[in-house]
Amino acid sequence: MTAVPAALRGRRGRLALRLVSLLTAMVGLIDLLAAVTPGLPERVALLEEVFPLEVRVGARLFGALASFLLFTLAFHLLRRKRQAWLLTCLLLAASIVSHLLTGLNVEESLASGGLLLLLLWMRPLFTAASDRPSLVQGVRVLVLAVLFTLAYGAVGFYLLDRHYSVNFDWHQAIGQTLAMFFSENDAGLVPLTPHGRRFAWSIHLIGVVTIGYALVMVLRPVLQPAGASEAERSEAGAIVKAHAHASLAAFSLLPDKTFFFSPSRSSLVAFGARGRGAIALGDPIGPTGDLRQTIAAFRDHCFRNDWQPAFYQTLPDHLALYRDLGFRTLKIGEEGIVDLSAFTLKGKAAGHLRTPINKLRKLGHQVEFHGPPVSDQLIEELRPISSEWLQRMKGAEKKFSLGWFDPDYLRGTEIALIRTPEGGISAFANLLVGVRPDEVAIDLMRSRSQLEPGTMDVLFTSLLQHYQEAGFSRFNLGLSALSGLGGSQESPRLERAMAGLADHLDRFYGFRGLHTYKAKFQPTWEPRYLIYPSLAALPDVVLALVRLDSGDRLLDYVRLS
Repeated sequence: MTAVPAALRGRRGRLALRLVSLLTAMVGLIDLLAAVTPGLPERVALLEEVFPLEVRVGARLFGALASFLLFTLAFHLLRRKRQAWLLTCLLLAASIVSHLLTGLNVEESLASGGLLLLLLWMRPLFTAASDRPSLVQGVRVLVLAVLFTLAYGAVGFYLLDRHYSVNFDWHQAIGQTLAMFFSENDAGLVPLTPHGRRFAWSIHLIGVVTIGYALVMVLRPVLQPAGASEAERSEAGAIVKAHAHASLAAFSLLPDKTFFFSPSRSSLVAFGARGRGAIALGDPIGPTGDLRQTIAAFRDHCFRNDWQPAFYQTLPDHLALYRDLGFRTLKIGEEGIVDLSAFTLKGKAAGHLRTPINKLRKLGHQVEFHGPPVSDQLIEELRPISSEWLQRMKGAEKKFSLGWFDPDYLRGTEIALIRTPEGGISAFANLLVGVRPDEVAIDLMRSRSQLEPGTMDVLFTSLLQHYQEAGFSRFNLGLSALSGLGGSQESPRLERAMAGLADHLDRFYGFRGLHTYKAKFQPTWEPRYLIYPSLAALPDVVLALVRLDSGDRLLDYVRLS
């Protein structure tokens, strides 16, 4: 990879990108003005002696098309798109010739040439890749559309010449079609009938749609990162086992994640990519001394793929490091951690937990624990409960930062359930045990719609007692989204705005109710954060996170009844 010149590193590089994007848009404007204004008479007279009319008209039409393309490419240069840089350089090189052929416009040619030299010098900055399958598809569609339109337009103009003021031969019909496909210029065409106008308009429409579609496809970010091989999954599993600092790390190994390994191969970032957002789950996993290098390398990897990098549900331990590397931090909620060494059912304060336990025991309900590997028979018993719960929630399985009802996943976890006196199962949960050595974390919680009152209280209390007796010191109740935000005037403005949003969304999603339920087990609340590169990148990051969390079922987030 070509080294970035010292003059283009860091903040200077970002300013240079903004400048070259602005200059590209300005050259596009110059091209447009040159295409629609007549040249100086003495210069045009010189050209008329050398080049035929078709060449000079073609150059003017190219200038009109180039202006539109340069306006579009200016935005993508800001994203450091390699394909945008290449297309811009080719257009500028052609524009130099076009300006000279249009009217010996030396001044405009110098502007294009100067920008071309600047772009060539800045080449090392443009490293963001496009999605290869989309790029190939875009080029293919453009080529096929040109061929189709040539046949469609040439035959149409040849056969429909009575609808126009020109009696077309084949050569003229092809030239007229190309002029109208690649620009808004009708090249002097005068329709005599409504049918003639509609046919001419159809060629313009095909050109606009095709060129626009081709540009979108050519400049798309990488859509799908390469999947992990079995060897990489084995390597990732070893890193998680050796260095996991949070139970969240267990979800790093689920099949919806892609792995990025640090340059030393001793650290891991598990992430998912959707659109322009690449979301890492939690902090990088690995030795603390490798953390800075891993974050920086993942950031650069994302930029090369035209992704906005983010880290979701990070611990508060490394916020200063993220900020030092150019990221912003945003509190998104709190994780409830029960101190099992202090948990007790004795005393007046725990009376509300003892009452349902005593009641259900008298009625014949029993709590069971099943360790891995969980039997296929038990998983099939749990399946209808999960399906009923999902139907009641009017949504599909959430993913990314949670597990989901997948037999292969559940088989390797611990299952706690409550059996009714009739032998059926009324509720269950699966547990992540020992990912962090001293911690147990709850994942799925599913229940029947018809429950004996207090069933979930009994399930939770039994879990706390069971793992307390097993010697664990922490029980993780999971993230309480949007809780604990904007608690002081010193809180960031965006965090305070999210706190207000949580108040409005609570009636639909029950954030407050879930937080209140977890609070009855007297947890300690630990903050969790979203790390993102800039405010401008936040919409891409949030959309990617929603898509990953919903499994690309965005409608689940708007089903409010």
